[in-house]
Amino acid sequence: MSDEQLTQQEETRKGPQRCGFVAIAGAPNAGKSTLLNRVVGSKIAIVSHKVQTTRTRTLGIVVRDNSEIIFVDTPGIFRPRRRLDRAMVAAAWTGVEDADLILLLVDAARGLDEDTRDIVERLKNAGRKAILVLNKVDAIKRTKLLELAAEFNEFGIFTDVFMISALTGDGVEDIVSTLAARLPESPWLYPPDQLTDISERLLAAEVTREKIYLRLHEELPYASTVETESWEEREDGSVRIDQVIFVERDGQKAIVIGKDGQQLKAIGQAARQELEHLLGRRVHLFLFVKVREGWENDRERYRNMGLDFTD
Repeated sequence: MSDEQLTQQEETRKGPQRCGFVAIAGAPNAGKSTLLNRVVGSKIAIVSHKVQTTRTRTLGIVVRDNSEIIFVDTPGIFRPRRRLDRAMVAAAWTGVEDADLILLLVDAARGLDEDTRDIVERLKNAGRKAILVLNKVDAIKRTKLLELAAEFNEFGIFTDVFMISALTGDGVEDIVSTLAARLPESPWLYPPDQLTDISERLLAAEVTREKIYLRLHEELPYASTVETESWEEREDGSVRIDQVIFVERDGQKAIVIGKDGQQLKAIGQAARQELEHLLGRRVHLFLFVKVREGWENDRERYRNMGLDFTD
């Protein structure tokens, strides 16, 4: 770095502190959690190829020079059918409405689908501006990307357009730099070394839920939830974590456990390995499967997921 660049950087840091919330909004499976993990530089949100993986709001905290950017990863916004769907979408819109800046993340291959159009229309009706982020651009021809950007710009609510790959990181730093410069002047809300507000207990439950999503297919993942029941710190520096996987029917319990317990063992092993990497220590993980019929209508389950229980 040249002396001139160093001087400019020092002057930037002498400027006023900036801090604000940036909502990452979009249709299900647009890559919001992948983007959050990328900008934070650590895994704080679970990711799978299945839609509706994210169920609650997750904060990711990034510091650039004198700016603290608080990213809000929201559940995918879609047309809800079940109570859980409605709670997830409500949480997403709360995150969007409370944010200082909004990123609308779009899967470039899917383009302006029905769910994304609904989001854009609601933002427009609310008088909100947003930054358009076209994701997964690696496999899309540039001419098609330009046509897609033009189609979105016709709505008149987008201040900028970025074309990125959240998976590889291409173009992501440009977004972070732009956001850092546009946040309002404000004291920082979190210590500079804090990456998220999610507790270790909830993160551990989310990691196990991710492994369920990755190993089990069809509707079963959506009929399950995971809760960390106990967390015991041990003298040798390791931790014992007991978790419960709730499902709705006995047949689902049998699928999660698998023949001779092999499915549950594989889920536990994958979750334990990732938790040891994330926590930087040895983890003793014990999983139990319980049938709780209608858990989607259980107020306590929503509280544990950080969602509002609404009618």
